Amino acid sequence: MSSAEHAQEKPVRIRLDLAYDGSEFHGWAAQPGLSTVEGTLREGLATLFRREVSLIVAGRTDAGVHARGQVVHLDLTAAEWSVLARGRGITPGEALVRRLTGVLNRQAGAVVVFAARQVSADFDARFSALSRTYRYRIADAPALQDPLRRADTAWHRTQLDAQAMRLEAASVSGLRDFGSFCRPRERSTTIRELQTFSIERDDDGIITARITADAFCHHMVRALIGACLDVGEARRDPGWLLSRLATPSWDQSVRLAPPAGLVLESVQYPSDEQLGLRAEATRARRENL
Repeated sequence: MSSAEHAQEKPVRIRLDLAYDGSEFHGWAAQPGLSTVEGTLREGLATLFRREVSLIVAGRTDAGVHARGQVVHLDLTAAEWSVLARGRGITPGEALVRRLTGVLNRQAGAVVVFAARQVSADFDARFSALSRTYRYRIADAPALQDPLRRADTAWHRTQLDAQAMRLEAASVSGLRDFGSFCRPRERSTTIRELQTFSIERDDDGIITARITADAFCHHMVRALIGACLDVGEARRDPGWLLSRLATPSWDQSVRLAPPAGLVLESVQYPSDEQLGLRAEATRARRENL
Protein backbone atom coordinates (compact mmCIF):
# COMPACT_ATOMS: atom_id res chain seq x y z
CA MET A 1 0.00 0.00 0.00
CA SER A 2 1.35 3.44 -0.97
CA SER A 3 1.76 6.22 1.60
CA ALA A 4 -1.14 8.09 -0.04
CA GLU A 5 -3.41 5.04 0.26
CA HIS A 6 -2.27 4.52 3.85
CA ALA A 7 -3.24 8.12 4.69
CA GLN A 8 -6.70 7.78 3.09
CA GLU A 9 -7.60 4.51 4.81
CA LYS A 10 -10.23 4.98 7.51
CA PRO A 11 -8.54 4.50 10.90
CA VAL A 12 -9.64 2.00 13.51
CA ARG A 13 -9.86 3.50 16.99
CA ILE A 14 -8.49 1.32 19.78
CA ARG A 15 -9.00 1.71 23.52
CA LEU A 16 -6.25 0.46 25.82
CA ASP A 17 -6.80 -0.10 29.55
CA LEU A 18 -3.55 -0.12 31.49
CA ALA A 19 -1.88 0.13 34.86
CA TYR A 20 1.61 1.14 35.91
CA ASP A 21 3.96 1.65 38.81
CA GLY A 22 5.05 5.25 38.39
CA SER A 23 8.00 5.08 40.77
CA GLU A 24 10.64 4.91 38.03
CA PHE A 25 8.92 7.21 35.56
CA HIS A 26 9.12 10.98 35.08
CA GLY A 27 5.35 11.14 34.71
CA TRP A 28 3.07 10.22 31.85
CA ALA A 29 4.11 12.65 29.11
CA ALA A 30 6.98 11.72 26.79
CA GLN A 31 10.11 13.82 27.42
CA PRO A 32 13.41 13.63 25.53
CA GLY A 33 16.02 11.66 27.43
CA LEU A 34 13.68 10.71 30.28
CA SER A 35 11.80 7.50 31.07
CA THR A 36 8.06 8.15 30.95
CA VAL A 37 4.95 6.00 30.71
CA GLU A 38 3.90 7.46 27.37
CA GLY A 39 7.40 7.10 25.97
CA THR A 40 7.60 3.46 27.07
CA LEU A 41 4.21 2.62 25.57
CA ARG A 42 4.96 4.43 22.33
CA GLU A 43 8.24 2.57 21.99
CA GLY A 44 6.41 -0.71 22.45
CA LEU A 45 3.82 0.17 19.81
CA ALA A 46 6.51 1.36 17.39
CA THR A 47 8.24 -2.00 17.78
CA LEU A 48 5.03 -3.80 16.82
CA PHE A 49 3.81 -1.54 13.99
CA ARG A 50 7.12 -0.16 12.68
CA ARG A 51 5.88 3.43 12.94
CA GLU A 52 5.14 6.11 15.51
CA VAL A 53 1.69 5.78 17.06
CA SER A 54 0.12 8.83 18.72
CA LEU A 55 -1.62 8.36 22.06
CA ILE A 56 -4.40 10.28 23.81
CA VAL A 57 -4.61 9.63 27.56
CA ALA A 58 -7.46 10.11 30.01
CA GLY A 59 -5.31 11.75 32.67
CA ARG A 60 -1.66 12.82 32.66
CA THR A 61 -0.06 11.64 35.88
CA ASP A 62 2.89 13.34 37.59
CA ALA A 63 6.31 11.81 38.17
CA GLY A 64 6.03 9.04 40.75
CA VAL A 65 2.24 8.76 40.50
CA HIS A 66 0.74 5.34 39.74
CA ALA A 67 -2.32 4.17 37.82
CA ARG A 68 -4.55 1.14 38.17
CA GLY A 69 -7.25 2.25 35.73
CA GLN A 70 -5.64 4.48 33.10
CA VAL A 71 -7.24 4.69 29.64
CA VAL A 72 -5.60 5.53 26.31
CA HIS A 73 -6.84 5.65 22.75
CA LEU A 74 -4.89 5.30 19.51
CA ASP A 75 -5.66 4.87 15.84
CA LEU A 76 -4.49 1.97 13.67
CA THR A 77 -5.21 1.11 10.07
CA ALA A 78 -7.74 -1.64 9.43
CA ALA A 79 -4.92 -3.80 8.08
CA GLU A 80 -2.75 -3.27 11.17
CA TRP A 81 -5.65 -4.22 13.43
CA SER A 82 -6.86 -7.27 11.53
CA VAL A 83 -3.42 -8.82 11.00
CA LEU A 84 -2.73 -8.96 14.74
CA ALA A 85 -4.83 -12.09 15.25
CA ARG A 86 -4.34 -13.77 11.89
CA GLY A 87 -3.97 -17.52 12.38
CA ARG A 88 -4.06 -17.31 16.16
CA GLY A 89 -7.69 -18.12 16.97
CA ILE A 90 -8.01 -15.05 19.23
CA THR A 91 -9.36 -11.54 18.81
CA PRO A 92 -7.13 -8.69 17.60
CA GLY A 93 -7.47 -7.11 21.03
CA GLU A 94 -6.24 -10.24 22.80
CA ALA A 95 -3.37 -10.50 20.32
CA LEU A 96 -2.37 -6.87 20.87
CA VAL A 97 -2.34 -7.34 24.65
CA ARG A 98 -0.15 -10.46 24.34
CA ARG A 99 2.31 -8.84 21.97
CA LEU A 100 2.52 -5.61 23.94
CA THR A 101 3.07 -7.59 27.12
CA GLY A 102 6.04 -9.33 25.55
CA VAL A 103 7.55 -6.03 24.42
CA LEU A 104 6.85 -4.06 27.60
CA ASN A 105 8.28 -6.77 29.85
CA ARG A 106 11.66 -5.98 28.29
CA GLN A 107 11.40 -2.27 29.16
CA ALA A 108 12.48 -0.50 32.35
CA GLY A 109 9.53 0.23 34.63
CA ALA A 110 6.26 -1.60 35.05
CA VAL A 111 3.52 -0.90 32.51
CA VAL A 112 0.78 -3.50 32.04
CA VAL A 113 -1.81 -3.28 29.26
CA PHE A 114 -4.61 -5.58 30.36
CA ALA A 115 -7.28 -4.86 27.72
CA ALA A 116 -7.45 -3.64 24.13
CA ARG A 117 -10.57 -3.31 22.02
CA GLN A 118 -11.95 -1.49 19.03
CA VAL A 119 -14.27 1.38 19.92
CA SER A 120 -16.34 3.94 18.10
CA ALA A 121 -14.52 6.77 16.34
CA ASP A 122 -16.46 9.04 18.73
CA PHE A 123 -14.50 7.70 21.70
CA ASP A 124 -11.91 10.11 23.06
CA ALA A 125 -9.99 8.89 26.12
CA ARG A 126 -9.61 12.46 27.37
CA PHE A 127 -12.65 14.41 26.27
CA SER A 128 -15.30 11.67 26.47
CA ALA A 129 -14.57 10.96 30.14
CA LEU A 130 -17.23 11.80 32.70
CA SER A 131 -14.88 11.64 35.69
CA ARG A 132 -11.59 10.42 37.08
CA THR A 133 -11.08 8.89 40.52
CA TYR A 134 -7.85 8.95 42.51
CA ARG A 135 -6.90 7.27 45.79
CA TYR A 136 -4.21 8.43 48.21
CA ARG A 137 -2.85 6.28 51.08
CA ILE A 138 -1.08 7.72 54.11
CA ALA A 139 0.75 5.89 56.90
CA ASP A 140 1.23 8.33 59.79
CA ALA A 141 2.84 6.02 62.39
CA PRO A 142 5.90 3.72 62.24
CA ALA A 143 3.75 0.65 62.93
CA LEU A 144 1.77 1.38 59.74
CA GLN A 145 4.77 1.79 57.48
CA ASP A 146 4.79 -1.47 55.53
CA PRO A 147 7.91 -1.54 53.31
CA LEU A 148 6.08 -3.78 50.84
CA ARG A 149 3.52 -0.99 50.29
CA ARG A 150 6.12 1.79 50.20
CA ALA A 151 5.52 2.55 46.52
CA ASP A 152 1.82 3.35 46.90
CA THR A 153 1.71 4.73 50.45
CA ALA A 154 3.01 8.09 51.66
CA TRP A 155 4.84 7.86 54.97
CA HIS A 156 4.01 10.88 57.10
CA ARG A 157 6.38 11.89 59.87
CA THR A 158 3.74 12.93 62.44
CA GLN A 159 0.32 11.63 63.46
CA LEU A 160 -2.57 13.27 61.64
CA ASP A 161 -6.05 14.30 62.74
CA ALA A 162 -8.06 12.26 60.23
CA GLN A 163 -11.37 13.73 61.43
CA ALA A 164 -10.19 17.30 60.76
CA MET A 165 -8.97 16.20 57.31
CA ARG A 166 -12.31 14.53 56.59
CA LEU A 167 -14.26 17.70 57.39
CA GLU A 168 -11.83 19.83 55.38
CA ALA A 169 -12.17 17.61 52.30
CA ALA A 170 -15.97 17.57 52.48
CA SER A 171 -16.11 21.37 52.61
CA VAL A 172 -14.83 21.96 49.07
CA SER A 173 -16.96 19.57 46.99
CA GLY A 174 -19.00 20.96 44.13
CA LEU A 175 -18.51 23.08 41.01
CA ARG A 176 -15.85 25.67 41.85
CA ASP A 177 -12.86 27.56 40.54
CA PHE A 178 -9.92 25.57 41.91
CA GLY A 179 -7.29 28.06 40.72
CA SER A 180 -5.83 28.15 44.25
CA PHE A 181 -4.92 24.48 43.91
CA CYS A 182 -3.83 24.26 40.27
CA ARG A 183 -0.63 25.32 38.58
CA PRO A 184 -1.88 27.65 35.81
CA ARG A 185 -1.58 26.64 32.17
CA GLU A 186 -2.29 28.90 29.23
CA ARG A 187 -5.84 28.59 27.85
CA SER A 188 -6.80 26.06 30.50
CA THR A 189 -9.76 26.56 32.80
CA THR A 190 -9.42 25.86 36.52
CA ILE A 191 -13.16 25.42 37.01
CA ARG A 192 -13.87 21.82 37.95
CA GLU A 193 -16.70 19.80 39.48
CA LEU A 194 -15.32 18.02 42.53
CA GLN A 195 -17.89 15.26 42.80
CA THR A 196 -16.57 13.48 45.89
CA PHE A 197 -13.66 14.09 48.25
CA SER A 198 -13.51 11.82 51.28
CA ILE A 199 -10.79 11.11 53.82
CA GLU A 200 -11.13 8.30 56.36
CA ARG A 201 -8.89 6.31 58.66
CA ASP A 202 -9.47 2.70 57.63
CA ASP A 203 -9.72 -0.27 59.99
CA ASP A 204 -6.01 -1.02 59.43
CA GLY A 205 -5.08 2.48 60.59
CA ILE A 206 -4.15 3.79 57.15
CA ILE A 207 -5.65 7.16 56.16
CA THR A 208 -7.18 6.93 52.69
CA ALA A 209 -8.33 9.86 50.58
CA ARG A 210 -10.64 9.24 47.62
CA ILE A 211 -11.30 12.04 45.19
CA THR A 212 -13.45 12.17 42.04
CA ALA A 213 -13.94 15.06 39.63
CA ASP A 214 -15.06 15.59 36.06
CA ALA A 215 -11.41 16.45 35.36
CA PHE A 216 -8.36 17.63 37.27
CA CYS A 217 -6.05 20.48 36.36
CA HIS A 218 -2.28 20.41 36.80
CA HIS A 219 -1.26 19.30 40.33
CA MET A 220 -4.84 19.71 41.63
CA VAL A 221 -5.12 16.35 43.40
CA ARG A 222 -1.76 16.61 45.16
CA ALA A 223 -2.40 20.25 46.11
CA LEU A 224 -5.79 19.50 47.67
CA ILE A 225 -4.44 16.54 49.61
CA GLY A 226 -1.38 18.55 50.64
CA ALA A 227 -3.68 21.25 52.04
CA CYS A 228 -5.62 18.62 53.99
CA LEU A 229 -2.34 17.30 55.37
CA ASP A 230 -1.55 20.81 56.60
CA VAL A 231 -4.86 20.93 58.45
CA GLY A 232 -4.40 17.38 59.73
CA GLU A 233 -1.11 18.24 61.39
CA ALA A 234 -2.44 21.64 62.65
CA ARG A 235 -0.17 23.73 60.46
CA ARG A 236 -3.34 25.35 59.10
CA ASP A 237 -6.61 26.14 60.83
CA PRO A 238 -9.81 24.27 59.93
CA GLY A 239 -11.56 25.99 57.02
CA TRP A 240 -8.33 26.88 55.26
CA LEU A 241 -9.21 25.10 52.00
CA LEU A 242 -12.49 26.95 51.67
CA SER A 243 -10.85 30.29 52.45
CA ARG A 244 -8.18 29.64 49.79
CA LEU A 245 -10.86 29.01 47.17
CA ALA A 246 -12.11 32.56 47.70
CA THR A 247 -8.94 33.80 45.97
CA PRO A 248 -8.40 31.41 43.03
CA SER A 249 -4.73 32.11 42.38
CA TRP A 250 -1.80 29.70 42.76
CA ASP A 251 0.95 30.67 45.21
CA GLN A 252 3.59 29.05 47.38
CA SER A 253 1.31 28.75 50.42
CA VAL A 254 -0.04 25.52 48.95
CA ARG A 255 2.27 22.51 49.15
CA LEU A 256 1.97 19.35 47.11
CA ALA A 257 1.46 15.98 48.78
CA PRO A 258 4.25 13.50 47.91
CA PRO A 259 3.48 11.60 44.69
CA ALA A 260 4.14 8.09 46.04
CA GLY A 261 0.75 7.60 47.70
CA LEU A 262 -1.31 8.63 44.68
CA VAL A 263 -3.02 6.19 42.29
CA LEU A 264 -5.38 6.89 39.39
CA GLU A 265 -7.98 4.25 40.18
CA SER A 266 -10.51 4.59 37.37
CA VAL A 267 -11.95 6.68 34.57
CA GLN A 268 -15.69 6.69 33.92
CA TYR A 269 -17.32 7.12 30.50
CA PRO A 270 -20.92 7.52 29.29
CA SER A 271 -22.77 4.98 27.17
CA ASP A 272 -21.50 4.46 23.63
CA GLU A 273 -24.30 6.60 22.21
CA GLN A 274 -23.22 9.56 24.36
CA LEU A 275 -19.45 9.42 23.74
CA GLY A 276 -19.42 11.91 20.87
CA LEU A 277 -21.74 14.36 22.58
CA ARG A 278 -19.68 14.25 25.75
CA ALA A 279 -16.44 14.88 23.84
CA GLU A 280 -17.99 17.80 21.94
CA ALA A 281 -19.31 19.38 25.11
CA THR A 282 -15.96 19.04 26.90
CA ARG A 283 -13.99 20.49 23.97
CA ALA A 284 -16.39 23.41 23.66
CA ARG A 285 -16.00 24.23 27.35
CA ARG A 286 -12.19 24.12 27.11
CA GLU A 287 -11.90 25.99 23.81
CA ASN A 288 -14.34 28.82 24.51
CA LEU A 289 -12.31 30.41 27.30
